[in-house]
Amino acid sequence: MTASLSSVHEARMPARRGGERGNPLFVTGSTVRTRDGRALTYEEHGDPSGRPVILMHGTPGSRLGPIPRASRLYPLGVRVITYDRPGYGGSDHLPERFVAHAAADAADLADALGIERFAVVGRSGGGPHALACAALLPDRVVRAAALVSIAPYAPMDRETWFAGMSEGNRIEYSAAEAGREKLEALLGELGSLIREDPEAHLPFDRAELTRADRAVMADFGIRGMMRANFGEAMRVSADGWIDDTLSFVRPWGFDPAAIAVPVRLWHGTEDVHSPVAHTEWLSARIAQANTVIQSGAGHFASIAEILRTLSWLIA
Repeated sequence: MTASLSSVHEARMPARRGGERGNPLFVTGSTVRTRDGRALTYEEHGDPSGRPVILMHGTPGSRLGPIPRASRLYPLGVRVITYDRPGYGGSDHLPERFVAHAAADAADLADALGIERFAVVGRSGGGPHALACAALLPDRVVRAAALVSIAPYAPMDRETWFAGMSEGNRIEYSAAEAGREKLEALLGELGSLIREDPEAHLPFDRAELTRADRAVMADFGIRGMMRANFGEAMRVSADGWIDDTLSFVRPWGFDPAAIAVPVRLWHGTEDVHSPVAHTEWLSARIAQANTVIQSGAGHFASIAEILRTLSWLIA
C-alpha cells in the first residue's frame, strides 16, 4: 500500500463537545475523502500538538467511544484521532471490505491531517484493524496495540476459535459463515432496534455477561458513552457491523506474523466475547508482542485499559 496519497480535508462537521483547535482540551470533528472518494468521519481529542494515535473502535461502534477524557489525554501529550469505519456513523459504506482495508483508510486520514508517522490502537473489533495498519504500513506505524482482539478465523481451527465464546457471538459469527444474506437478516433487524432505542438493546444486563463485565457496565458514565457510541454506529444502517463481522471470518488480507513493530496485546481471562485464546494465538506469532493477560478481567475492562495503553504507545 502506498504511503503518499492525495486526500481532501473537508470541514463539514462542527466540533461536537469542545472549543477551537487553539483550546488544548479540544474535540474537533470533520470529514476526509479517501483515495477512492469515500467520506470518512473523524474526531480528534486531547493535545493538538501531541503524539498522534489513531484509535480503532469496536464492533459495532463509532468514533464516539470509548475514548478517555480530553483532560486525561492532554497531560499525557497525546493526540487521539478516531474515525467511523466504512458503513458506521457518518462514513460511507464500502461493501465486501477486508480487515486489511483499514490500513488504506488510516493512511488517507493521516495524510489529510498532515501526519507522517503515528501509533495505532484497537479495542475488540478494532484490534484486527489496528494490526492491519501495523502489518501493512511499516514505514508509518511506530507502535500498535490490540485490546481484547479476536484472531484470524481460518488459521485457527473452528472449534478453538469459538471455544469459550458467548452464545450471542456464536450466533452472529455462525450467520457470517453462512454468508451476507443470513447475517443481514440478523444484524439488520438488531441495528434498527438499537437505532430506535439504544438503552433497551445494549449489553448492559445480559445474562451472558460475566460478573466483571456487569460491574463495568453498572457505571453511569460508561452506559452513557455506550448509548451514544452504539446509537451513532447504527444512525444510518447496520452496514458497518455486517461488513466488520463478515471480514472477521474471511481471510484478513495480511499475516500477523509479518508485523515488525512493537505491539501491545491485552486480554482478560474472563472475556466471553473474544476469548483470551485469541490473544494467546496472536502473541505466539507477533515477534515484538508485549502481552498482558489480566486474571479475572472481562471484555469491557479493556475500556479502562485504553489510557494505560496510550502511555505505552507514546513511550
